This record gives sequence, structure tokens and C-alpha cells, in this order.
Amino acid sequence: MDAIALLKQDHKLVKDLLGQLAESTTRAVKKRTELLHEIQINLKAHTTIEEEIFYPAFKEAGKKEEEKMYFEALEEHRAAEDLVLPDLLNTDPSTEQFSGRAKVLKELIEHHIEEEETEMFKDAKKLLSTEELKALGATMETRKAELLAQLKAAA
Repeated sequence: MDAIALLKQDHKLVKDLLGQLAESTTRAVKKRTELLHEIQINLKAHTTIEEEIFYPAFKEAGKKEEEKMYFEALEEHRAAEDLVLPDLLNTDPSTEQFSGRAKVLKELIEHHIEEEETEMFKDAKKLLSTEELKALGATMETRKAELLAQLKAAA
């Protein structure tokens, strides 16, 4: 699987999980807790392979515009993972505050995904050859499997 196909597959999974979380009610405490845990693990694995493997290759292959996209994407990861997600993890899942924070996380991530898929991935297909994208994808798949195993073991 090439790098872009792998990342899009991850996007679909996380969007689905976030959708389920957003649709859950304050009474679904167990479901909310489980979904949030799954989102946290998948998000961490995804952002790590992007930041370690895909983004550097994209930035290196590009010019000034790609460098700008690279830094913006890193900041969006930081906003979601370091600011919004920790708040959500520390919020009682039986509250409307949890619902609001879950919605903000969903919107932040959906915005990020849309920008990646419509701008960054389009550029990447022009800048990187099919072979390069496949090689990146293989490296990313291996790293993602390692990360998921580590994250699930630590949970």
C-alpha cells in the first residue's frame, strides 16, 4: 500500500470513531471511554508515522509552499494531541462538557484531514514517484504496527 492510501485509510478510521463518539450520549459512559481510548491509540500511531516518515519526505521533496504545509500540519497535530485530547481525557464522559470537547476534537481533526487530502496529498503525488510512495508506505506500515503494539501494551 502506498503512503497516501495508508494515511487515507487511517483518516477514515479516525473519522468513523470520532463520529461515533460525537453521536454518543451522556449516558454512554462505557462506550465513550472505549471510543476515546481507541481514538487516542490510533491518533498517536497515525501522527507519529506522519511526523517521522511522511512529512519529512514531503518537505524534502518540496519547496517553500510544502515547508509551510509541513509546519502547519505539525501545529494541527499539536493542537489536537497536546491540547484538546488531554482535556477530553480528563473530562467526565457523562457530561455535556465532554460532548462539547469531543465535537471540537472531531472538527479540528476533520479540518486537518481535509487539508491533507486536498492539498498535501495532491502535492505529494506530484513530488514523489509511485515507487517512493510505495516505499514510504511500506516503512510507515511497519512502524505503525510497532506503535500500535506498544500503545496497546501500555494501555
